[in-house]
Amino acid sequence: MSTVQLRRYTLEPGRLPAFLDWFPTILPVREHFGFRVLFAYADRENETFTWAVEHHGDADEFRSVEEVYHSSAERAQAFETFPAGIARMEIGLVDDVLSR
Repeated sequence: MSTVQLRRYTLEPGRLPAFLDWFPTILPVREHFGFRVLFAYADRENETFTWAVEHHGDADEFRSVEEVYHSSAERAQAFETFPAGIARMEIGLVDDVLSR
């Protein structure tokens, strides 16, 4: 069993390129905590970025590991170079409705 979190960011005008340059730096940190990025898509016209991250276990396990990840020194270090500019975030756990 695994849990998937869908993340969608709307960036401030002109900020998407800097975000896309930075994004690969967070992937090894996520992987270190057992997360796997399923996909990552940029909509350049609308300046949005949508990605999904998976972790083995149920929603409670996902949230528990995510809490550890958020407070980690590794994440803090990766975010030292984070380019500001996310105007809005939509984040939620999702279910695959096609594979029931």
